[in-house]
Amino acid sequence: MGTRIALAGNPNSGKTTMFNSLTGSSQHVGNWPGVTVEKKEGRLKGYKDVAITDLPGIYSLSPYTLEEVISRDYLLDEKPDAIVNLVDATNIERNLYLTTQLIEIGIPVVVALNMIDLSNKNGDKIDTAKLSKKLGCPVVETSALRGQGVMEAAKLAIEVARKPQNLNTVHFSDPVEKVIDEIGSIIFTGIGKRNLRWYSIKVFEGDSKALEKLALSRDQKKKTDTIIEKAEKALDDDGESIITNERYDYIGTIVHDSVKKSHKGLSTSDKIDRIVTNRILALPIFAVVMFLMYFISITTVGAWATDWTNDALFGEIIVPGVEGWLIGVGAADWLVGLLVEGIIGGVGAVLGFVPQMLILFLMLCLLEDCGYMARVAFIMDRIFRRFGLSGKSFIPMLIGVGCGVPAIMASRTIERERDRRMTIMTTTFIPCGAKMPIVALIAGALFGGAWWVAPSAYFIGVAAIIVSGIILKKTKMFAGETSPFVMELPAYHAPKAVNVLRSTWERGWSFIKRAGTVILLAAIVIWFASSYGWEGGAFGATQDIDNSVLGVIGSGLAVIFSPLGFGAWQPAVATILGLVAKEEVVGAMGTMAAVAGDALEMVEEGQFTGVMAIGSFFTSALAAYTFLIFNLLCAPCFAAIGAIKREMNNAKWTFFAIGYQTIFAYVISLIVFQLGSLFIGGGFGVGTVVALLLLAVLLYLLFRPDNRKTRLQKAAAQNS
Repeated sequence: MGTRIALAGNPNSGKTTMFNSLTGSSQHVGNWPGVTVEKKEGRLKGYKDVAITDLPGIYSLSPYTLEEVISRDYLLDEKPDAIVNLVDATNIERNLYLTTQLIEIGIPVVVALNMIDLSNKNGDKIDTAKLSKKLGCPVVETSALRGQGVMEAAKLAIEVARKPQNLNTVHFSDPVEKVIDEIGSIIFTGIGKRNLRWYSIKVFEGDSKALEKLALSRDQKKKTDTIIEKAEKALDDDGESIITNERYDYIGTIVHDSVKKSHKGLSTSDKIDRIVTNRILALPIFAVVMFLMYFISITTVGAWATDWTNDALFGEIIVPGVEGWLIGVGAADWLVGLLVEGIIGGVGAVLGFVPQMLILFLMLCLLEDCGYMARVAFIMDRIFRRFGLSGKSFIPMLIGVGCGVPAIMASRTIERERDRRMTIMTTTFIPCGAKMPIVALIAGALFGGAWWVAPSAYFIGVAAIIVSGIILKKTKMFAGETSPFVMELPAYHAPKAVNVLRSTWERGWSFIKRAGTVILLAAIVIWFASSYGWEGGAFGATQDIDNSVLGVIGSGLAVIFSPLGFGAWQPAVATILGLVAKEEVVGAMGTMAAVAGDALEMVEEGQFTGVMAIGSFFTSALAAYTFLIFNLLCAPCFAAIGAIKREMNNAKWTFFAIGYQTIFAYVISLIVFQLGSLFIGGGFGVGTVVALLLLAVLLYLLFRPDNRKTRLQKAAAQNS
C-alpha cells in the first residue's frame, strides 16, 4: 500500500488550489461513505504510490458540522500517513487553532504556510524555523496560487510519513496537563498511545461523539466526571472553554516568538473591504456585479456567441449539411426526421446555449477566485438573518448558480437541522446553469434579447428565498434561532488563469455531457412521440403535430397551466419534461418547433427559426415570462430531487420540499399572469379574483406577527 496524505485547513486557505496543483488531471470526485459531501482524491504528480485526499474545509475538529465530523472520523479511523495542514499566513493566529488539534491526533503533520506572498507583501515577518520548533513539526512557506513550495510540502509529508518520529504535543498549563493525564490513566484501556491524549482532551471537553466511540464503563465515567467537575470548579469554567482558552494561550506564545506583524496600517484587502462590505454600499455593489455578470454572459457577449452558434453553425452548416447529405444518400424520411428534427433540433437547441453558459461560468469563477464571493456571503448574512436564514445559507446558493446538486449538498455546513432543511428547500430557487438556457431562450424569442430578463431571473430567485424564509420561519417546523455564521475572508488576489479555466471547463463539460446523454435520449423520445399518432383510425406518422401522441398527452396537461397563461400543450409538455433535466425544457421546445417544420429555415434578420418558432407557443410576452418564472421556482430536476432526498434522509420531508416548491411556483406565476393581464387590459375574471385572494393570503403570511418568536424571547428573558 502506498503513502496516503490528507490536506486539511480552514475554508479559503487554498486547499483546493493546492490539491489541483499536486494532482493535476489524476484526480477523481466521489462522495464520502454514507454521506453526500464531495470527496476529492488524486495521485501526486510523479508519484504513483502517493494518494492525496482533500478534506472538507473546517475550522476545528469539534463536532458541530458534518464537515468537521467527516474530517475527524477520516483522520482517526482511516489514519492517513501524514497531514499537510494549510495555514493562511495572513491570518495565522486563527488558522493555528486547527493546527493544534491536528498535532494531537498523533499523525505526522507538515504545516504549509500558505499565501506567504501576501503575508510578505503586507510586511509581516514569519520565522519558519522558530515556528517549526515551537509546533514540533516541519513548516514550509507556500503559495498554492503561484505554485511556490507546493511540491516541497508534499515531499516533506512523504518524508515524515516514511520515517519514525516522536509524536508532536501541544503543551497546556500545568493544572490542565495534570487533568488530561489523570483522565488518560482511566481511559487508556483499548486506546493506543497515539490517540490517548486526543481522547483524554475530548473527554475533558465533554465531546459527545468521542464519548460515544469510547463507550466508557459506568465506573470510568464516574471517575472522569469527578475529575472534570473538580477541575471546572478550580478553574472556574467549563471543560470546553478551558481547552479553547489553553489553545489560544499556546498559540499566542508561538505567534509572539515567531511572527512580527507589520504596523503600516490597513492592507489593500482591508481598504477594498471598507467599500464592498460597507453597510450602505455593499448591496448596491453586489447588485451591480450580478447584473453585469448576467448582462455580459446572457445579453451581450454571450448572446453574440450563441447567435453565431445557432445561426451560422447549426442554421447554415450543420442542419443543411446533415439534411442534404442524408437526402443525397437516399436515407428514409423517418431517419432524416429523427436526425435533423429530433436529435439536432433537440440537442442542438441546448448546445446552442453553451457559449453563454461558458461565459457565465467563467465570470463566476473569476469572482470566486479573486475572493469577492466570500464577501458576498458575509454581506448577505446581514440580510438573511432578518428573514430567518443564516449567511451560511447563501453559500449553497452561490454554488447553485452552477448546479443545484452540489448546492443542496453544501447545506451540510449549517449546524441547525431546521435551518439546513429550509436552505435545502429554497436553494434551487436560484437559477442554475441548466435553467439559464430557458432564460436565454425566452429573452431571445419573446423579448428581443432584452437586457433585463436574465438579471431579473436571478433576483426573482433571491426574492423567492427571502419570502420563503419569512413565511417558513414563522411556522412551528422552522421556528428557532438562526445558525451562527463564522467565515474567514481571504485576502483579495489576482485570479490564476489555470484555476479559473479548469473550473470553468469542469462546469461547462458537465453541461455538455448532459446534452449528449439525457437530452439526446429525451430528444429521440420526444421526436417519436410528436411525429407519430392516430390519424384516420390508424397509428402512424402524422403531419399534424396536434394529433401526435405528445400532442394528445400535452393537451391534457395544458389545462393545468392554462391559468398561468401558457395553455398551449408544447410549453406544458416542456415543463413536465424539465423534471428529467432543466435543459430538456429547451431541448423539448427545440424538437417540437423543428417537427412543426419551422426550425430548418432561416427567417428575417438572420434569426434561426428554432428560437423564433418557440415564441409562437405563447400568446403574449407576459405568458412567456410567467412560463419562465414557473420553471425557475418549481421542483428541480430528478438529480437535484435525489440530492434533496439524501440530504433530508426522510421521505415526508422530501415530498414536503418538492410540494412546497411546486405550489409556491404555481401561486407566484398565477398572481403574476392574472394581475399582469389585468394591468395590460386583459379584463377582470375568475382568475383575477383567485389571484387577488392568493396575494392576500401571501401578504398575510409575510406580515403576520411572529408570536412564536415573541414567546421564545420572553422565555429566554425569564430564564436569564
